[in-house]
Amino acid sequence: MTLLPGFQFSQSNLQDYVDCPQRFRLRHVQRLAWPAHEAEPALENERYKIQGAAFHRLVHQHVLGIPEEKLTRTKVDGNVRRWWQSYLTGQLTDLPSRRYPEIILSAPLAEHRLVAKYDLLAIELGKRAKIVDWKTSRNRPPSHWLAARLQTRVYPYLLVQASPQLNSGHQLEPEQVEMIYWFAEYPQRPERIAYSLAQYEKDATYLDSLAREIEQISQEDQAESFPLTSDEKLCRYCSYRSLCQRGVEAGPLEGYELGWEDDFALDFEQVAEIEY
Repeated sequence: MTLLPGFQFSQSNLQDYVDCPQRFRLRHVQRLAWPAHEAEPALENERYKIQGAAFHRLVHQHVLGIPEEKLTRTKVDGNVRRWWQSYLTGQLTDLPSRRYPEIILSAPLAEHRLVAKYDLLAIELGKRAKIVDWKTSRNRPPSHWLAARLQTRVYPYLLVQASPQLNSGHQLEPEQVEMIYWFAEYPQRPERIAYSLAQYEKDATYLDSLAREIEQISQEDQAESFPLTSDEKLCRYCSYRSLCQRGVEAGPLEGYELGWEDDFALDFEQVAEIEY
């Protein structure tokens, strides 16, 4: 079994492969659904994800121009209400005025395409671009962990690649791009990551090499080509852990930040895609 012809690489499935090649095989090559919880208590985890999605909708509507007063009257539960107030009082004030909320960009990568959905792109034509990603994670990850995530590499790289569609036909320079993680639980401590030509070149080489490696071993679809992760802490929050004989019980919710990419943000069906 190989990758489907319409398969698209994303920060999420690339992170799966980097974290555990076998998880990538099960989820994206074999497309195997496995009924196991990622964290316990499961109902609380699911509720937290729903709250995160509700917060993203509020911010999206606000960026689109719906008045703050109207959105504040929306009936939401305690966490969402608290995050919304944090957003209103801790908004980023240095964003360019041309803004693209919930936008999907894509560009070629190896024999497939690379795609990403951005919470917000703010661009000043010919001068600067800021990528903003709203996070509702319970804890604020350390800077070195954020820098190593595939999201931090994919989002700026793809924006540079696809930028002519948003920048009057001109490609953004990597130095004009900044990635900002804004944390609803820590509104005064956003993480800002500047991009550079050197990093762009590293990312271009790395992502192409990673995609071609995945394409090659996916054609073989041999289990031994997709080894299990050596970091068994990751298995505690993986739905395939029992299938891989890495335990049965899910890890505790208070230690769960592995799903912080917010899978609900990858609803490609509902947002127009800009291709390069």
